[in-house]
Amino acid sequence: MSAVADRYGEFKELGVEVIAVSVDSMFVHKVWDEEELSKMVDGGIPFPMVADGAGNLGRVYGVYDENAGVDIRGRFLIDPDGVIQAMEVLTPPVGRSVEETIRQVKAFQHVRATGGAEACPSGWQPGGATLKVGPDLVGKVWKVWKP
Repeated sequence: MSAVADRYGEFKELGVEVIAVSVDSMFVHKVWDEEELSKMVDGGIPFPMVADGAGNLGRVYGVYDENAGVDIRGRFLIDPDGVIQAMEVLTPPVGRSVEETIRQVKAFQHVRATGGAEACPSGWQPGGATLKVGPDLVGKVWKVWKP
C-alpha cells in the first residue's frame, strides 16, 4: 500500500480511484496508518481504506479466505463501466509491481480510447507499437509485431 500511496499522484493524473479493502476495522486501519504507513509515506495513505470485517467484498471478488478469515491480497483494475479488466492475486510474501499496474492502466485506457481498434501487446509501453485489430491481422501478427 505504501508503494501505491507513494505514486498516488500518478494514479490521480490517470483518473484512477484507489481504494484499499481489508477485513481489519477502521480503527485498525487508523492505527496502522498512523504508526507505520505514515512513516513510509509522507502524510500516510491518501486514499480510502475500507473495512470488510465480514469478508463480503472479498467473497464477491473471490479473495476471501474462509479458513483464515482474511481477504487475500489482490489488485483489481475496474473500468468506468464497472467491468473488471485485470486482476492479480498474490500471497503476502510477494509484493505487486506498482510500475506494472500503471503500465496496465495506460494500456487499458489506450485500448478504450481507440474503441478497441488497437491492442497493446505484451510489454507495451505508452507510445509503443500497437496491433490494429481486425480480420487483416489474423495469421499475420508475426509480420507486424516483433517482441
